[in-house]
Amino acid sequence: MINNSNIEYWLALKLIPRLAIHKKIMLVETYGLTELFASNGKSSVLTSANGLSVKQLHAFQHPDWEKITQIIAESAKCNSKVIGFDNAYYPQLLKQIYDPPLVLFVQGNISLLNAPQIAVVGSRSASAGGRETAFTLCQQLAQQNIVITSGLALGIDAAAHRGALSQPASTIAVVATGLDQVYPSRHLSLAQQIIASNGTIISEFLPGTQPRAGHFPKRNRLISGLSLGVLVVEAELKSGSLITARCALEQNRDVFAVPSSIENQQAKGCHWLIKQGAKLVEECADIIDEFAFEDKPSLHLKSNEQLLKATEHNILKGDNEIIQKGLCNDVLLASVGFEITPVDKVVSRSELPVEEVLTRLTMLELSGLVSAVPGGYIRTK
Repeated sequence: MINNSNIEYWLALKLIPRLAIHKKIMLVETYGLTELFASNGKSSVLTSANGLSVKQLHAFQHPDWEKITQIIAESAKCNSKVIGFDNAYYPQLLKQIYDPPLVLFVQGNISLLNAPQIAVVGSRSASAGGRETAFTLCQQLAQQNIVITSGLALGIDAAAHRGALSQPASTIAVVATGLDQVYPSRHLSLAQQIIASNGTIISEFLPGTQPRAGHFPKRNRLISGLSLGVLVVEAELKSGSLITARCALEQNRDVFAVPSSIENQQAKGCHWLIKQGAKLVEECADIIDEFAFEDKPSLHLKSNEQLLKATEHNILKGDNEIIQKGLCNDVLLASVGFEITPVDKVVSRSELPVEEVLTRLTMLELSGLVSAVPGGYIRTK
């Protein structure tokens, strides 16, 4: 039985505009969740002294309860549960990341969320060999009662899910849309199979949310954040999978990579990861054995401009030119100098929430307009 006694308040907190997640959590820790919202229209704990704008204070004092009720009803229509940050089923590993979602929408087996997981990612246009490798490794990991977590995308993601589905441990799909839809649509049957096989599909996005380019980097941080480590099976140097690997490093997760022929352009990203210290994986035991040791050396990847220009080709669907034109005039881009600019300086200059700054910096990276370097970011164009 899921205790949803506070879910309306978590949704109300989620809907507070332009306020970073870590600041919202800090307010809850300071004042208490329900105390942040006043039933009489007057907040007894929050003022502008808390660093909140007039619009944010109004959202705390006058939550849109009608919209919140509608969100819960729409979630029920698509057979999804809504769990808040304080729920016992909320993934404990996910709470460790910098910006954990306040609310998760979950279809299927909710008990998998706290099971041991390995994230598996790779190219959407993977080779037949790459797909076979992902399927076999995930099947073997599932036989060891490891849940396979991936993104329901084409290529490696789909092969990973299918490999896990043959075993009782099953699989988790983290998606970048609302749970009332499936993206890509051709994976509708795969999504149905995941639910039918005691698996799980989760999202941080409200029902009705359409796939957008900026949602996928946010989705990637959840794939790695849920997991003990990330396995990259096949990825080009310009690949969204390497963004997931970098998220894993920032979250202090292990990174694994499968090697391939030096002629395989789809494996260049994996080879680069291995050169930087990712553990080379030839068989399932290479992953299982890593977690048998409590004191593992941390993996630190070097900065590489090619990786920071990574792009998720199938997601953007030809919209790169439009996105880049918009980013060129972005206030965030103007906040990044040609010298090393720390993230807190970008936040200060742009006057945007940290969560939004991190997401938009990723989009600027995808367009090759900025590069991440030790100590912050530099402008490249």
